[in-house]
Amino acid sequence: MLETAAALTFGHALADFIMQTDEMVRQKGRPHVLLLHVCIVTLVSWAALGLPLEPLLLILVAVSHFVIDWLKLRHGGGGFGPFAIDQAAHLAVIVIGASLFPGAWDAGLWANAPGAFALLPQAMALGAGFVLAVWGGDYAVRALMSDLKPPDPASLPRGGRLIGRLERAMILMLVIAGQPDGIGFLIAAKSLLRFNDLAHDKDRGVSEYVIIGTLASFAWGLVVAFATHLVLVALGP
Repeated sequence: MLETAAALTFGHALADFIMQTDEMVRQKGRPHVLLLHVCIVTLVSWAALGLPLEPLLLILVAVSHFVIDWLKLRHGGGGFGPFAIDQAAHLAVIVIGASLFPGAWDAGLWANAPGAFALLPQAMALGAGFVLAVWGGDYAVRALMSDLKPPDPASLPRGGRLIGRLERAMILMLVIAGQPDGIGFLIAAKSLLRFNDLAHDKDRGVSEYVIIGTLASFAWGLVVAFATHLVLVALGP
């Protein structure tokens, strides 16, 4: 069951955060764009499982993803709440699918492949955690900050997004490596730099905006990192 869940989560993470472009997100209200996204999710999830003959599981993945995304488009709106509910619903469907079809992984090609393929579920769990921490964090933090007035300092194009991705990636690596204490030094170092940069800023809102965004990014990274660690421990060596 855990192997099936890891593969489905990996497929979901890839399709939702890597293979879904910003243009697709903007055009998702159009039926053909939504259907294209659902097809990508289903095909990627099937490939991650090893192409097993499990049509009912694939139907569950496709229909649930369509319904959840359609409901978010029609009734969700922006903000962190709708984003969190959307992702929680997708993960709940993954748990249900893995519970109903626990043998989907064993029926796929990868389960019977030799050599390093034996560790593929762990690799998929780690890959899903990395995508959700780094790219998923983009959506989560932007959704959380969407109701706040953004500052307007001179900065590098997309500099904040890059910094956020790097810090969440470092958090994931520290937790997986069993060195969570290093996160404290990361927080202290970034806080010192931020306060130094904003020391002469007359707009207190800029400082607050940066601090909130930084803490939100770290919090997301920590949650995903520890969840990934728990899954890896459950899957075993």
